[in-house]
Amino acid sequence: MKRFFDATLLILASLGFAATVWASEGGIAWDRFPKERMTNVAALQNGAQLFVNYCLNCHSAGYMRFNRLRDLGLSEDQIKKNLLFTTEKVGETMKVAIDPKQAKEWFGALPPDLTVIARSRADIGKGSGADYLYTYLRSYYRDPEKATGWNNLAFPNVGMPHALWELQGQRGARFTDVKDAHDASKSELRFDAYVPIAAGKLSAHDYDEAVADLVAYLQWMGEPAQGQRVRVGVWVLIYLGLFTVIAWRLNASYWKDVK
Repeated sequence: MKRFFDATLLILASLGFAATVWASEGGIAWDRFPKERMTNVAALQNGAQLFVNYCLNCHSAGYMRFNRLRDLGLSEDQIKKNLLFTTEKVGETMKVAIDPKQAKEWFGALPPDLTVIARSRADIGKGSGADYLYTYLRSYYRDPEKATGWNNLAFPNVGMPHALWELQGQRGARFTDVKDAHDASKSELRFDAYVPIAAGKLSAHDYDEAVADLVAYLQWMGEPAQGQRVRVGVWVLIYLGLFTVIAWRLNASYWKDVK
């Protein structure tokens, strides 16, 4: 029942995640995602569990199969017992928990697929898609003026509620009305600080760690072979470097007696 409630709550506003454009030209600075998480198998496994428990209620990952999680060191038995909630076959794709036909009928469209969300959110001027997601999932605050009761500093007027609020807790945001230095009739609200409302299941540090794990998994899911690609690329560059030295010496030896 709780999973159904969570899915219903998230789906009510998930269209905003797909349709609302992040229009702020400046916006807040993105925090740097801890990249070392990408090589931490335990972190990736935890991220996969968080994804299934908190994201897969409404958002699908239609280009990822559950059995691909074996690349993270999980056995099929572990996948079936701990991560397989929306289907009975390990070879199936990560389908959304709610019926897609019902979602279209109720809300007009499906929440966005998250398979490549980390790759699609990159911004040359601000950071990688992982940086954005890491910042976004840690920037929610209570806003009674919004239909969902939530807003986000990284994505102002976001339509999606805070899916991880039970872990992080609830907090408000305090803003300062700053007058324009050149025109006293103009002003803007600038973020000042978060205001604690209710504690969550995790401490602030542990919540940041959990978000880092989730973002690491989202980054990995967009390209599961990226680790192997990087390792192969390094060896290719080393080989080309050595071959260049050998070719240079062979060339010098061949032409040394030619006048």
